[in-house]
Amino acid sequence: MSLPAAFLAAVERLIPQERRFDDALSTLAFGTDASFYRLIPQLVIRVESEPEVVALLKLASAERVPVTFRAAGTSLSGQAISDSVLIVLGDNWNGREVRSQGLQVRLQPGVIGAQANAVLAPFQRKIGPDPASINACKIGGIVANNASGMCCGTAHNSYHTLAGIRLVLADGTVLDSEDPQSVAAFETSHAGLLEQLAELGRQTRANSALAAKIRHKYRLKNTTGLSLNALVDFDRPLDILNHLMVGSEGTLGFISAVTYDTVHDHPHKASALLVFPDVESCCRAVTVLKLQPVSAVELLDRRSLRSVENKPGMPEWVKSLSNGACALLIESRAASQSLLHEQLTQIMASVNEFPLEKQVDFSEDPAVYNLLWKIRKDTFPAVGAVRQTGTTVIIEDVTFPIEQLAEGVNRLLALFDKHHYDEAIIFGHALEGNLHFVFTQGFDDPLQVARYSAFMDDVAQLVAVEFGGSLKAEHGTGRNMAPFVELEWGADAYQLMWQLKRLLDPQGILNPDVVLSEDPDIHLKNLKPLPAADAIIDKCIECGFCEPVCPSKGLTLSPRQRIVMWRDIQAKKRAGEDTTALERDYQYQGIDTCAATGLCAQRCPVGINTGDLVRKLRARTATHQGSATWLAEHYATALKGTRLSLMAVNTVRKVFGAPLLAKTSAGLRKVSGNRLPQWTPAMPQAVKPISINPPVSDARPRVVYLAACVSRAMGPAAGDDEQMPLLDKTRALLEKGGFQVVFPDNLDNLCCGQPFASKGYAEQGEGKKQELINALLKASRGGLDPIYCDTSPCTLRLLQDGLDPRLKLFDPVKFIREQLLDRLDFQPQDKPVAVHVTCSTQHLGEAQGLIDIVRRCTSQVVIPEGIHCCGFAGDKGFTTPELNAYSLRDLKSAVQYCEEGISTSRTCEIGLSQHGGIDYHGLVYLVDRVTRAKH
Repeated sequence: MSLPAAFLAAVERLIPQERRFDDALSTLAFGTDASFYRLIPQLVIRVESEPEVVALLKLASAERVPVTFRAAGTSLSGQAISDSVLIVLGDNWNGREVRSQGLQVRLQPGVIGAQANAVLAPFQRKIGPDPASINACKIGGIVANNASGMCCGTAHNSYHTLAGIRLVLADGTVLDSEDPQSVAAFETSHAGLLEQLAELGRQTRANSALAAKIRHKYRLKNTTGLSLNALVDFDRPLDILNHLMVGSEGTLGFISAVTYDTVHDHPHKASALLVFPDVESCCRAVTVLKLQPVSAVELLDRRSLRSVENKPGMPEWVKSLSNGACALLIESRAASQSLLHEQLTQIMASVNEFPLEKQVDFSEDPAVYNLLWKIRKDTFPAVGAVRQTGTTVIIEDVTFPIEQLAEGVNRLLALFDKHHYDEAIIFGHALEGNLHFVFTQGFDDPLQVARYSAFMDDVAQLVAVEFGGSLKAEHGTGRNMAPFVELEWGADAYQLMWQLKRLLDPQGILNPDVVLSEDPDIHLKNLKPLPAADAIIDKCIECGFCEPVCPSKGLTLSPRQRIVMWRDIQAKKRAGEDTTALERDYQYQGIDTCAATGLCAQRCPVGINTGDLVRKLRARTATHQGSATWLAEHYATALKGTRLSLMAVNTVRKVFGAPLLAKTSAGLRKVSGNRLPQWTPAMPQAVKPISINPPVSDARPRVVYLAACVSRAMGPAAGDDEQMPLLDKTRALLEKGGFQVVFPDNLDNLCCGQPFASKGYAEQGEGKKQELINALLKASRGGLDPIYCDTSPCTLRLLQDGLDPRLKLFDPVKFIREQLLDRLDFQPQDKPVAVHVTCSTQHLGEAQGLIDIVRRCTSQVVIPEGIHCCGFAGDKGFTTPELNAYSLRDLKSAVQYCEEGISTSRTCEIGLSQHGGIDYHGLVYLVDRVTRAKH
């Protein structure tokens, strides 16, 4: 059913066009969340303020238009999709307020969970919920799903740590539980609603059987249905309402802010792995550990261990475990090391009587406990990585009473066998009896859908009826378990949930068919297709973990959305449909605005680099092979041309002034159809060709200096306080450190090949890379001398796909860290310095190294939050400047108190200087300024 004309007209007046989406590409891209369901919204609205939400809900209520709220879209049960109106959070929902030295924190719904913990970290506090998706999911989703995690249990979830909430009801009314005026106004305007809530509470508490059942259900981890515990835990109707919102999955209202009571984040921790010979002894040990000072106990069945045993870095002993083995990964945390050691002794003594097949003792060594947790965290991706193309990965989430955990595990294993889910694995948060089981499922065949249906019926009967457990422990009911809510809860509790829904959402406009549905087959409808599209991306499970680090998310598409759209285009092509319009839109939104820096791969559970797909697609339209070959063969000429162009532009600036040049440049860019680059005051001046002295024989150690193309062409901007080119500054610092600096022969003709590869000219890029490697071998005397590359992207390019093992290649961070720190005396300055960690520095594993070096140089280090990639991407800052501008839209406010910024890529520094309002330089400028040579 199409949306009412009156609603659409009112929305057009309320929301600017750039925040309304109804085109085929955008609606499909937003119609995807992390679940295995898909609905295509008719309209997507990006909201930036609470008044907009209020107005939209009033319009939706008046016109009876269903709406669904979306935070990060990492939910797994179909909570965040709609075939009507999808309301997504924009940038302006990121507010946070730390109170009482971190004892409380007030957060808006757009704050990512990990960001909340980052602002609490200085106080050694954190929010209670700790979902596995905490680096991507947002507070709005965490509260709305009552998400928990590995250490959270039931005591520290959103429900139990809620100190205050601000919400918008279906009729557009705002209630802030921490604002006495708001509360008083609401008590007047909604007295009838509050009295009905109070009466439902009284009736529930008076029904001893129902009240006992509710208390039992929430003794366990449980997110099935609405939070009925609010009716037995509280008698004040406002408290009931506030706690009903937790876990309501957007079906009762919109959460616009929440205040948490925080929990301790103890700094000292240790982990151990105990492997038991069978499930029974493993689960008996869990009941013992429940009474010990443990923060997490994760169960891993033999299938889950087998799924990761061949992954790189896994210990060999994993392969030799018996078929019945079952492991516990145990973590303990404490405020002091001595207390931690006491706890570890106590924990091990408690399980001393149990026979063990393998034991990895408690360790505080990060290398050891990170490896142990890698075993646990790699299990889910391991299943996803081996699944058949076209199938999806389903992760279910149940709770058994802990005293029946062993029987529950074995019964689940039997169901896997019965329904032929041979690849299924079990792992989970054993202390709470909370098990996740992961399996692969195809939905393109009615027989496969029938198999899934029969399996879920059996699971529901086993968990909810036979064991009295929870069908959804922490992933939310969604539409996945909505048909089974009554089976788990019984008729009385189920009808009570419907009473609450109709009381708070009388027209049923808030997220219909989620949590509660009158359709018994809703969990078998609107199943998401995952068609084959390209081997690079076919393993994508559309979880959205990649999205927070993508510079184009919100401007155009995120990596997840790029994959969704390319899958759809390929499926439509195979079906004989015309995809011309979609591909035209995809060219800009999917290909042209992708930075292709690969940060998404670092966050992806199965390691997908969406940039690899984009480069492959660019190669299809890379039709200037002859020009690319000529350029590769005459690179010194091209570099000279770049210098001449920069000199010419700088001459114009001197004659006509920067304002006129900027205005003229903008006009020319517009006339050229955005093909000409935009001049800005951050544009570099030309660098004079380097003067290279022949090596001399002396006692100093040699270093080969590989100056990147940009360093050889682009100097500081005219207005920069630092006017010495990076080449000269680097050479001076290396010589200060006692090195003799030598250069490769024919330097101006050398290039790592990145400019070619990023444009789709892989052959020319590889040729330039090999030419450079040969020159470096010669310059380093066969690898005898270290090689310093002054730009981190070029270093990464050379190291990717393997470098000649004879070469010892360093980016600026690694060389300074390993070769210069002991040769220099640091005299730190007392001025704040902003640090931008480039994508390549992150890939090289030198992010912390860069930050540590800057901390040696100054006591005030500023790392802007949320800027993972600057979006300059080599030359995108010139050709697609809107990507750079969007990525750095919050930079200026974050660095306004700094006098300079530091990075390790000359092109990134151009965009950072332009949008940050301060000069960004290479790391060597700062290090050189605050050091002197040791004698």
